[in-house]
This record gives sequence, C-alpha cells and structure tokens, in this order.
Amino acid sequence: MAELTLLVLGDPAERELVLLERLPQQTRIMAGDRPEAFAEAVSEADAILCWFSRRELLEAVWPDARRVRWVHSASAGVENVLFPALIESPVPVTNSRGLYSDSLAEFVMGAVLFFAKDFARMIRSRQAGVWDPFDVELIEGRWLGILGFGDIGHAVARRARAMGMYIAALRRRPELSRDHPSADRVFGSEALHELLELSDYLVICLPLTPDTRGMLGEAELARMKPAAVLINVGRGPVVQEDALVRALEQGRIRGAALDVFDREPLPEGHPFYALDNVLLSPHCADHFPGWKRRAMELFLDNFERFRQGLPLRNLVDKRLGY
Repeated sequence: MAELTLLVLGDPAERELVLLERLPQQTRIMAGDRPEAFAEAVSEADAILCWFSRRELLEAVWPDARRVRWVHSASAGVENVLFPALIESPVPVTNSRGLYSDSLAEFVMGAVLFFAKDFARMIRSRQAGVWDPFDVELIEGRWLGILGFGDIGHAVARRARAMGMYIAALRRRPELSRDHPSADRVFGSEALHELLELSDYLVICLPLTPDTRGMLGEAELARMKPAAVLINVGRGPVVQEDALVRALEQGRIRGAALDVFDREPLPEGHPFYALDNVLLSPHCADHFPGWKRRAMELFLDNFERFRQGLPLRNLVDKRLGY
C-alpha cells in the first residue's frame, strides 16, 4: 500500500503523540505548532490531525495542502477546525464526538446535586464551625431541560432519569427523538421558551454554530424560573455572558454551573469568580484520566479506516457545524 503523509497540528511534545508509532511504517508523520513546521510535507499531505490546535494554524497550511482527503479534530467541538474554504471543499471532517459524553454527564449530575443539596452552604458552615441544619431539595420529580439532544444530552438524560427526574429535550429535528426512552417531552427549536419555562435545571449541550451563538440572552434568561439553575457544558458563547452575570447578580435565577466560557482561561477579575451562586469548572469537566489517550485511539481507528477506504467514524456535517 502507498505511503500516506499525515500532518499533526499541535504541540509535538505531547506525550500521546507517541501512540502514532502504531501507524503503518510507510506513514510519513510531520508534527508541529507553527506553519513552517510543515513546509517540506504540506503539499504531499493526505490527512490532517488537529490535535487540540487553533483554527488559525489549519487555515495557514490549508492553501498548500492540495492533496488532503481527510481532516480529523481530536476535540468534539469543531469551531476551531471549520472555516469557509474547508467547509466549501469536498474534504470530509471527523471529530471525537461521544468520547467525552459520560464525563460531562457526570459533571452535570454533580452540579444538579450541588445546588439541590446546597453543598456550598454545608462547606461554609463547616469552615465557620457552625451547626446549621436546613431542608434540602429532592431532585426526584424535577424537570431537567436539555438544549442539544446528541451524545452528551443522551448521557445526561439517562442519569437524570435514573434519579427520578423528568426530561425535556430540545433539538433541531425533534422527530428523531419522539420515542426516546429517557425523554418525557421533546421540543423543536421554535419551542425554546416553553422549555425554558418548564425547566428546574437547564443543561446546555449545544455546539457553537452561527445559529447557537448568543442563543440565550436577556429575553431567554427572563423566561427561566427564579429557582432554576443553568448548567453549561456545551460552548460558552451560546449564552450571552453579560446577560448571565446580571441574572445571577440580581438573583433572577438561582445559580449556574459553568465549564465553558467566552474567553478561556477566564480573565482575572471576571465577575464569575466573585459570585457565590456559581459553580465554576476551568473547562476540565471532560478531563478524566486517559482522555487524550482515548482521543488518539479513536483517531488511530479512523486512520486505519481511511487507509483501507472504509467509512469514517464521526463524520461532521460541515455546514451545520457538528
């Protein structure tokens, strides 16, 4: 079989890249985090692995990568991969969809319990040496709203259903989930406000696309119950951050659990740091032990499929953005 050339866009010192040694010996591998690292190979590249790199690097090498027949994103989100020239090209894009769903779903349930049982109050009381009994909330019978009913949303729904919660999901094509065993109600995009009004806990699992950017702003947050909690494990810019800060500061919603933000790392002095009703994760809710190794193993499986001309796993709809 002919030699294949693979460009790996990312930090060449990352330890998981050693797993690329499993590729067939005739595979030529070039790794780097600057465009000049690929000068000798870019014109002969057959495939590109975006190893948690920024879109600007892929855009820089793309004009000379005229032979490329496949691009893979080690992330599940592809906003750092897609750009107009790639979208318009016939080159397929795949991602790591599904790899992080279980870890994110566990974080969601932890966040639900954090607010329902008011763990923050218990921690404050213990630190103050105060015996402070209070009533805690039962999540059984509460409504969990899920925006984006894909792999992550399904994983969340299974766990929430097992704990007695009711599930309301919103997706672009609701007919695909009408009979889903973990969903009590499935809404189309036009019923967003109805789902917001119903939800005691609102989980955002949406990718970042032109349609989802800024999807939740002042008007949408105003539809939520005053005792509702917003949990975002999708992408930060889906929620208008200034509007969320105001809603939290003014107590118009009970709280928020956030794993993603407009800017990362979250800038020093950001209002989220000072809010007692925010559970803040530094975008690590999906960083379980071995997560990068599993991302590489998924790529290696897909590379073998590519080499043999078999259907690729996790094809992305480039125009929809996921």
